[in-house]
Amino acid sequence: MPVIGFLHVGAANDIPRNLAGFRQGLKETGFVERENLAIEFRWANHQPEGLAELAADLVRRQVAVIAAGGGTITAVAAKAATATIPIVLAFGSDPVELGLVASLNKPGGNITGVTFITTELVGKRLELLCELVPQAATVAYLRPSPRQSSVVTEQMANEFLAAARALGRQTLVLQADSDRDFEAAFATLADRRIRALVIASAPLFDNEKLASLALRYAVPAIYQWREFAEAGGLMSYGASQGDAFRIAGLYVGQILKGAKPADLPFQQSTKLELVINLKTAKALGLTVPMIMQMTADAVIE
Repeated sequence: MPVIGFLHVGAANDIPRNLAGFRQGLKETGFVERENLAIEFRWANHQPEGLAELAADLVRRQVAVIAAGGGTITAVAAKAATATIPIVLAFGSDPVELGLVASLNKPGGNITGVTFITTELVGKRLELLCELVPQAATVAYLRPSPRQSSVVTEQMANEFLAAARALGRQTLVLQADSDRDFEAAFATLADRRIRALVIASAPLFDNEKLASLALRYAVPAIYQWREFAEAGGLMSYGASQGDAFRIAGLYVGQILKGAKPADLPFQQSTKLELVINLKTAKALGLTVPMIMQMTADAVIE
C-alpha cells in the first residue's frame, strides 16, 4: 500500500471541504484512503516555525508523494525538505515567481500542482462589501502578523490599500498572530465604529470564530472562503478550495501511477464563488441588492 504525506500549516479541522476534495481527486484516479492508500498527515497548527521539521519527518518516512497546502510558507518548507520526493502543491501563489518551478507548463524538478486566485480578488471583495455598506468612510483589513507573513501576504495588503484609495475610503489595518488576537481586533473595530472589514486570505483565518465575532460585534465582513458565510459571516468571495484540492488529489494519483511531476503542468482552478448570508445581512440591518442575490452562487436564508 503506497503512503503519501499531507503537509499543511493549519489545523485538521480548519479545512474539511479541502480534504474532501483531495480525497475525491484520489478516488477518481483509483485510490481510496485505508483501502489501497495510506495518508500521513502533518499539521503545523498555525505554528509555521514547525513546518521544516514536519516536512523532514515525511521525508524520513519515505512517503511516495507530499501534498502541500496552506500557502507559500508550506510550499517553501516542502521544497526545502526534498529535491527527490514528488511534491504536489495546492495554493494561491505563483510558483514561478517564488522560484519553486522553472515554468508553469514545464515545471521541471519534483514539484507540480494547482494554483487558485487570491491576490487579484482582494479589491473585488472590498467593492462587494462597499456595495452593502456604502456609508462606511473607513474600511478595515485584518491580516496575519509578520510572523506568518509571506510575499503573497504583502501583495494582498497592497491590493487592499490600492482598492480603498480608488474607492475614496480611509483604511485601518489590523494584525493577528493567533486566534487569541481575534477578539481584540474586533473590539478595536467596535471602538472605532468601523462598519466594513475585509479579512485577508490566510490559513490562520480559516476559523469559524471570525464569523461569530463579526456577528457579535455587528461588523459587516467578507472573507475568501464560503465556510465563512456558512458559519454566519456576511459574505464570501473567492476560489473554490475544494476544487483546487480535488485537482491536487488527481495529480497525486497520477504520480502514484508513474507520472513525473516535471511533466505535469501547473493547473489553475478558475472556479469562483460568491456566497451571501441573508440572515446575517438582516441582523446587521443591511439590504442586499436583488442583482447581487441573483449573481451569487449561494444565498443562505
